[in-house]
Amino acid sequence: METKAIAKNIRISADKTRLIIDLIRGKNADQAMSILKNMNKKAAREIEKVLKSAMANAENNNKLQREKLYVSKAYVNEGPVMKRVIMDSRGHTGRSDRRTSHITVIVSEK
Repeated sequence: METKAIAKNIRISADKTRLIIDLIRGKNADQAMSILKNMNKKAAREIEKVLKSAMANAENNNKLQREKLYVSKAYVNEGPVMKRVIMDSRGHTGRSDRRTSHITVIVSEK
């Protein structure tokens, strides 16, 4: 039995988020939560919210036990890119891409 939670259009690039999500994949859910709480990254706070939501979905919707949950799958996809204009020298314009990401965490019972 698998339960998932998705957060879309998070304002962090997918590359930065993937570095952190690789740390929790395959871990026990409570252990993954403690890893994320001790990290000083914005992406860790966002992933923690998604993991907490997936755990709550598993407990309330599928009646799974919290102690037996583990992170079976966790991945980050690229979201839409907000393109912004930055003024450059001599009347030129540059572009600043503000990247977003979609975070998916799937927990299941051992």
